[in-house]
Amino acid sequence: MSNELTILVADDHPLFRDALQSAIDGLGRKVFVKMSGTFGEAIETLEDGSGADLLLLDLNMPGSQGLTGLTQIRTRFPDVPVVVVSATEDAATIRKSLRLGASGYVPKSSSLGDIRRAIDTVLAGDLAVPADIDLEAGDHDETAEFLERLQSLTPQQMKVLGMLGQGLLNKQIAYELGVSEATVKAHVSAILLKLNVDSRTQAVIAYSRLGQGAAG
Repeated sequence: MSNELTILVADDHPLFRDALQSAIDGLGRKVFVKMSGTFGEAIETLEDGSGADLLLLDLNMPGSQGLTGLTQIRTRFPDVPVVVVSATEDAATIRKSLRLGASGYVPKSSSLGDIRRAIDTVLAGDLAVPADIDLEAGDHDETAEFLERLQSLTPQQMKVLGMLGQGLLNKQIAYELGVSEATVKAHVSAILLKLNVDSRTQAVIAYSRLGQGAAG
């Protein structure tokens, strides 16, 4: 791997952005750091063509609600590894983050050294998980079952679900994706079937639950 890296820090707390900058500065390699204070800014930065080798993502920054933001990032930018940074330290949230495609999870209470080790671990291609977390433990609840169904959606269906969650109508989604309204309706039907729900409202409610309990 090249010593020249680009890391995007997406967090709305200036003090914690500074802490992450300090951790990155101690990596011992040349790193170009980009900062985003909102989820929308992070998306724009990832779309600007310059790319990023790693994203450090606050779970609950403006524009993103918990794990829903992570699902959108992983769908739209599957080649960018994501390390979640969050004040939430419960094991269930950590396991769900990793199941949704995060390459690492760093509690905000972590030391700078622990943050550096997590970044290095992910850049080396491994998972960075807090030491006391049992990844094999099961979270037997409705959200865990929903996660399994969610993972059956195609990337385009995930985009549509995310837009449904934003309250967009079929015609608005069609315009955003550059497809016909009939195509959007077909996607919505497939989403309802895969998620085992009867209406788009139920799908949005289930999806929004991913954002609950994940403090930034």
